[in-house]
Amino acid sequence: MRVHGGPKGPEGPDGSGGPDGRPRRRGQGELEAQVLAALRQAPGPVTAAWVQERLGGDLAYTTVMTILTRLQAKKAVTRERAGRSFEWRAASDEAGLAALRMRKVLDAEADREAVLARFVTALSADDERLLRDLLGLPEDSAAGTGSSGAGAESVPEPGAESGVEG
Repeated sequence: MRVHGGPKGPEGPDGSGGPDGRPRRRGQGELEAQVLAALRQAPGPVTAAWVQERLGGDLAYTTVMTILTRLQAKKAVTRERAGRSFEWRAASDEAGLAALRMRKVLDAEADREAVLARFVTALSADDERLLRDLLGLPEDSAAGTGSSGAGAESVPEPGAESGVEG
């Protein structure tokens, strides 16, 4: 018995069945990425049925609605009432969504300064230059990462006591 519109045979519509004959399980976030890609290609706000049709396969309408609702909770999509239904659109492009994910990771950490400092000191020279340009900061005479002047060099290692000699 098929549940939630799964493949009818040992392989999915694209022949991507697993070694045991069951359909391949999608990676975490893969379906969300496919839904977002469909919404970014849409001519404007679209219905869940439109998204379902673009994704093809035997994906259930309820699955599409679940993904859209989860994406709305993550502020990755918006919806507007259209009669008795909703029309959906991507809230941002890929860069905006990546920035949103980065912000959520940062928001989940207790020591924002340490996390940002570690991030900045791990940047390549090109990425550091790009970040300086975006922030409107002047170039330092020192080359390489960790020279941003934002205090990144003075952030202690995790577990180290600042200002205490060992």
